[in-house]
Amino acid sequence: MEEKIGEGLIKIGAMTKEQVEDILERQRTGNDSLFGVMAIELGYVDDKILLDYLESKGL
Repeated sequence: MEEKIGEGLIKIGAMTKEQVEDILERQRTGNDSLFGVMAIELGYVDDKILLDYLESKGL
């Protein structure tokens, strides 16, 4: 099973479980932005950290 981005960012210590849950809740209630975009916009994660994570996963 492929790791979800939020789970991966928690695993590497880049985000907290609460931050991930906040984004998922926002998506459930109608915000259709991508997880990574929202994480950066909300200031939860730095864009370089996100890009490094995605590259490490081959995405």
